[in-house]
Amino acid sequence: MVQPARATVSWEGDSLNVLKKWPNIVQNALGASLLRLQEGKRPTLVTRTMQSIGRGVFEDTIYVLDSFTKKSRKTEKNDLNRAKARLSQVRQRLQEARTDAKRKSD
Repeated sequence: MVQPARATVSWEGDSLNVLKKWPNIVQNALGASLLRLQEGKRPTLVTRTMQSIGRGVFEDTIYVLDSFTKKSRKTEKNDLNRAKARLSQVRQRLQEARTDAKRKSD
């Protein structure tokens, strides 16, 4: 049986470097959840959407916009702003790639 292609993971900004500083147990749990997402399954970690950052589905890629440690129930404004800015950059890169592909096909 042929396995479907896994989604790729794109680490935006310093999100991967920040994650590498976390305890191994946290890294492993996040890695297992990302692998499930890549396979089109639900993550093993408890997750929730953050409508305040934005939403959208882009191709077959999982974009990790930011990694940070929460110190309270509320997400810090600078963490939200950084994630919003990185999402905006991802959208801009995707739009530029579509524009370039269209130019090449014309």
